Amino acid sequence: MHIAGSWILLIFISVSTMLVLLVLHLTRLGLLIHQQIPERPHQRLFLASVSFFITFLGVRLLVASITHHVGPFGYVQMGGKHIHHLVWGILLLLASGYAELAEVGTGDSSLSILLSRLLALSYGMGAALTLDEFALWLNLDAMAYWSKQGRESIDAVVLFGALLAVGTWGAPLFQRRRPVD
Repeated sequence: MHIAGSWILLIFISVSTMLVLLVLHLTRLGLLIHQQIPERPHQRLFLASVSFFITFLGVRLLVASITHHVGPFGYVQMGGKHIHHLVWGILLLLASGYAELAEVGTGDSSLSILLSRLLALSYGMGAALTLDEFALWLNLDAMAYWSKQGRESIDAVVLFGALLAVGTWGAPLFQRRRPVD
């Protein structure tokens, strides 16, 4: 049995999003996160960081399993054309960026907070899907993914992941160190 990559991607994104939201709402870890990261912008950066790294790891494992014919996985094909996962990443980034411009998830209601978290998760996922193929769009060569040039994607992911981590953990630290007037 062959499972299309688009279904795997949709299932992966849905399941990982639900798991992160369940952890935030139903576990001690979620309570600890809310206590340690009380401000909404930092919580969103944290969620984007988590979804970024989970998505990157999941996509790398999925592509490796497809490449090495492990499991029932296959690439996304439309009209005989391979649709790279950076396309889905760009679509997620566009949707989450548009929603941010429209100020979705900026209120104080439960629905608004949920939408805020979903947008942060979507942004992290979209960034991971896009940057995982950074070498492809930098070199305009589909073979760059597993070649020596593919290292450029890893470098881009590490740099962007570090930026997300600094925004999550560094900004509150720097704010606390500011001298009081």
